[in-house]
Amino acid sequence: MLATEEVDKKELYAYQKDAIDQIFDRIVNKPSNYHLLYQLPTGGGKTVIFSEIVRRYILETQKKVVVLTHRIELSKQTSRMLRGFNVKNKVINSKVKELPDQDEYMCFVAMVETLKNRLNDEKLEIKDVGLVIIDEAHYNSFRKLFSFFKNSFILGVTATPLSSNIKLPMKDNYNELIIGEAIRTLIDKGFLAKANIYSYDVGLTSLKIGINGDYTVKSSEALYSNMDMQEKLLTAYEEKSKGKKTLIFNNGINTSWYVYELFREAGYPVRHLDNTHSSKDRKEILRWFRDTPDAILSSVSILTTGFDEPSVESIILNRATRSLTLYFQMIGRGSRIWKDKDEFTVIDLGNNVARFGHWSEPIDWQHIFKFPDYYLENLKDDEEIERNFVYEMPKRLREKFANTEDVSFDIEAEYDKVLKQGLRSKAILEKSLKQHTEMCVDNSEDAYEARMLAIELKDDIDSRIRRYAQCISKSTKNYREWLAEDYLRKLRINIVKKYQN
Repeated sequence: MLATEEVDKKELYAYQKDAIDQIFDRIVNKPSNYHLLYQLPTGGGKTVIFSEIVRRYILETQKKVVVLTHRIELSKQTSRMLRGFNVKNKVINSKVKELPDQDEYMCFVAMVETLKNRLNDEKLEIKDVGLVIIDEAHYNSFRKLFSFFKNSFILGVTATPLSSNIKLPMKDNYNELIIGEAIRTLIDKGFLAKANIYSYDVGLTSLKIGINGDYTVKSSEALYSNMDMQEKLLTAYEEKSKGKKTLIFNNGINTSWYVYELFREAGYPVRHLDNTHSSKDRKEILRWFRDTPDAILSSVSILTTGFDEPSVESIILNRATRSLTLYFQMIGRGSRIWKDKDEFTVIDLGNNVARFGHWSEPIDWQHIFKFPDYYLENLKDDEEIERNFVYEMPKRLREKFANTEDVSFDIEAEYDKVLKQGLRSKAILEKSLKQHTEMCVDNSEDAYEARMLAIELKDDIDSRIRRYAQCISKSTKNYREWLAEDYLRKLRINIVKKYQN
């Protein structure tokens, strides 16, 4: 890249200067092979901080620096940022087989897999490396290179100091963790946008957990590709994000294509992007997304890192995850301050906020760093989360029951009444059935229309059955499914009887 393409040097804020001073204190006073981890939220300027560290380190020590990334896009962005700090650097990509010109550079930027292959082949050796910086350090692929830099100071940087592999905790590879500014502080100081989060309850008990500790793509596709979830997604978008530049995260390529078709048929400007797209197609799609004010981009994993589009106004989590890192990465894509944007919308369709807490809530990263097993073992499971669901009929559906003044039904309150009256517990479901029957009949012209309305009450029925099962302490999945099927069958029978009378 020519010198005319260099980026302007970034201004360092006070909290960034403090971080640099803390890190340099360790570089100066700790052993030369010390391993230090630094945490800072997405959007806080980790690349800016370590670029200034590289500049200062080279100036003060005259030793070389290697910066490791896990994706080619991050390598290019990092190289560009370093040049903005007047650090001449060379990117070691798949085209670089040897380094005959290494004496011309004090800094090298490399993808972990590429550098590992070159070092293993003994075709490439970088001499006199004093500092190794690892971007997105929570990825475990970087461990493969530690043995090549046994005598170097290693600085890992991440927004979430929790290993991507639960069997390889970060505390085993780093001596110390330094915590940067919290998300809430960065919001209050005007460095990050405020997230307005809207959660829609989703039943996730059909999802399976894979060997990596997160939900499998197959089970996620089965849930998020069905019509009920597609309709919930479109409704949520129209209620909270319509007209906003929106980024949708999915767990599975098929789901993302379904989402694309859903919004295209609804008349919205939408594109789909996944890791099978060519570099050319990806650039064209991202350019379209940048230039289209109300664009919707449905994606799969590919935009969680190495993607910075500050004009994003809305994030939709059309997936569930058990990865705290992924949760922060997805929401972080909307957190950049841009022009007059100081807030953004988050729609959660995976109970992720219930699982991890609000994006801007304080987190004890030191505790997670030291005791990752404890944190992971105490994550809320889906049944526990769903126990606290409070069903609220969607606006679109509520309009179909306009003739009914009150569509709510408090299972717990009815259970208390039944106990006091000495009645059998099924009296609760009978009373609920009576209300649902009246709702369907009062808002229909004939039995057929009423039975169609009954089908639309599925989420309401499931919610009532779940709460009833909790009250009687019989909450197995098979039992709940049987109760729901029996309930709907009786509801249809009751409707027919009403019209026969």
